[in-house]
Amino acid sequence: MLPLIERSFLQITHWLYARLPQPASDLKRLRECRIISHRGEHDNQRIMENTLPAFDRILACGAWGIEFDVRWTKDLHPVIFHDSDLKRLFNANAKICDLQLADLKHDFPAIPTLEAVVERYGNKLHLMVEIKKERFPDPERQNQILANTFKPLQPSIDFHCMSLYPEIFTIFKDLPPEAFLPIARANVHRFSDLALANHYGGVTGHFLLLSNRILAIHHQNGSKVGTGFIESINCLFRELNRSVDWIFSNRAVFIQSICDRFKDPQNTT
Repeated sequence: MLPLIERSFLQITHWLYARLPQPASDLKRLRECRIISHRGEHDNQRIMENTLPAFDRILACGAWGIEFDVRWTKDLHPVIFHDSDLKRLFNANAKICDLQLADLKHDFPAIPTLEAVVERYGNKLHLMVEIKKERFPDPERQNQILANTFKPLQPSIDFHCMSLYPEIFTIFKDLPPEAFLPIARANVHRFSDLALANHYGGVTGHFLLLSNRILAIHHQNGSKVGTGFIESINCLFRELNRSVDWIFSNRAVFIQSICDRFKDPQNTT
């Protein structure tokens, strides 16, 4: 029931805020805009979420970053997939954690490894890596695997690790605290305080719940804030005008096109 209530709340707030007029953001804010695509540009028909074709579209449109989800195979390879099982996207009764990587690649070749994504997009797109809550059978080894995979990149400069369950961050002790971002839901104030107390890189959450006061506190402490999911021109200008650092969107190509258009005053008429 909670996911249904949450989806309804998001739909209503998106509808309302899309219709609240906002002044166009100034050139400085538009040029500094950091748009992050949520699972890549996908429709889950022609292009599947969390796949290389979905991420390629973001690279081509000039957006700043991609957000994607990490799961672990049975033989402890991190792969890019949102759900714990393959039912929703592939109608298969199997769990990622029960499959060896070789079997996963053979049966579901569209699912990329984290290593492949880092190699293809590292230093080209900012990587927002959501680590899903699941059983970690060998935390020490998984910590080393993640650290080695990210070795070519600079933490917090080239990538961040995110989670709805920030206690997971304690497993990945080889990454610095500024590389971590809690994802807040209704627990915005607790996660904001947690991020500041632990010197994390910032906090992320829904644009309606992350208030101007929370935003100001984080900026005063050298911390950043990301909001989602921004899908309209009015929501975009609202977030830019209050100096939100990262804009997460399910329509990143469209949102990036708005920024590009308004950066050139001749194209706004």
